[in-house]
Amino acid sequence: MKMNPIKKILKPIFNFIDKLIVVPITKLILIVSRKFDNSGKGFEKFLSKSNNLLFISLALAVITFIFIDQKIIYYSESSAEVLSNQPVKAIYNEEAYVIEGLPESVDITLIGNKANLYIAKQSRTNDVTVDLTELKAGTHKVEFKYNQGISSVDYKVNPSFATVIIYNKVSLATTMNIDVLNKDKLNSKFIIDSIGVDDDSVVVKGAEKQIKKVASVKALVDVNNLSSQELGKNILKDVPLKAYDEDGNVIDVELVPSKVDVNVTISSPSKELPIKIIPVGNVAFGKAISNIKMSESKVTVYGLSDSLDQLNYIPVEVDVNNLSENTQYKLEIPKPVGIKSMNVNNITVDISLDSVSDRDVSNVAIETKNLASDLKASAVSSSDSAVDVNIKGVSSVINSITADNISAYVDLSGYGEGEHEVDVNVEGSDVRVQYVAKTKKVKIRISKK
Repeated sequence: MKMNPIKKILKPIFNFIDKLIVVPITKLILIVSRKFDNSGKGFEKFLSKSNNLLFISLALAVITFIFIDQKIIYYSESSAEVLSNQPVKAIYNEEAYVIEGLPESVDITLIGNKANLYIAKQSRTNDVTVDLTELKAGTHKVEFKYNQGISSVDYKVNPSFATVIIYNKVSLATTMNIDVLNKDKLNSKFIIDSIGVDDDSVVVKGAEKQIKKVASVKALVDVNNLSSQELGKNILKDVPLKAYDEDGNVIDVELVPSKVDVNVTISSPSKELPIKIIPVGNVAFGKAISNIKMSESKVTVYGLSDSLDQLNYIPVEVDVNNLSENTQYKLEIPKPVGIKSMNVNNITVDISLDSVSDRDVSNVAIETKNLASDLKASAVSSSDSAVDVNIKGVSSVINSITADNISAYVDLSGYGEGEHEVDVNVEGSDVRVQYVAKTKKVKIRISKK
């Protein structure tokens, strides 16, 4: 009897499935069913029938076929992937031209089956290029090219074209300046004594319209980038240069060199100065300051050399207006202009009072101050050359004061040739004493040298 043609086709498939799928699964089921004793005998009887096994094999074959078929369809379907922000490389003579209007990146849409797209995404060595080598100065519409490595994948560049302007590159020789950032981050006892480069010349290259905007080229030295803040010479390597317009905006031009090494010399000028207490106001009637005692008498200050040279003492003012009894003050020492740091910042001051006395000191010579260098001054009469000064304070203090301890002067700033009546000023070295000139004005004659 001849075998049905369909059976002839299906029999090898059934045998294959029976051998690799049905038999192993049947054995697994038998092992599990034996664990449950009699409860598995019915199921074992069901599987012992050849027709039942045939149907199970057929069902498993159909399921396997559908699964494999679906996978094939999935991987064969056409799909798309977007590669965003792909950098654009322009090919042109960079020494002769400047390009404007070219986007920094574009998006690439890849179209193909999923298997090829997967391979294409893994090989991210392709470039987006635009070839400008044959173009001259002017405005041009150019097309982007994607150098893909897999021919079975289609692509689309977005945007596909760009309008660019090509300029002839010009150059300008100039000098750079150096700006220091974050100066307050430098050690408070240190100052930047000098800063510079071995060669401050720089060449600015770019389109002529950009070159005309350049007002300055600067190297920005950030104190935070100093690897060590040590006294002496520090070298800060590869400091970038930037070009700026007159409003301080960065100009996009090429700088040669683009980076420089900056030499930074750090020093720590200092000076030890006495602290001078300056009473402000008048103590209560009938009282005078007998003693001023300070917790610190000197302070070491750090700062600019020019500022240090102008300082002879550090003044600390104390408000004694209407003071009627001994008082202790806790004061902050003010930091003079140009001073970065002090080794003492606070001070305790004890002021003692006693009964007031006064006396006159005669014949204190009058000096001149702030007279123009091409002029000379003299007193109109002998009475205008000296002044008597009344001093007030505690007896033990004022009794030791002489004319040599008092300075009387006239301020001649702004005065020219001729006779002038000017105010007399007096001051003394002892801040516990009040000094008052008994003659308020004197006559001075000014003439050419």
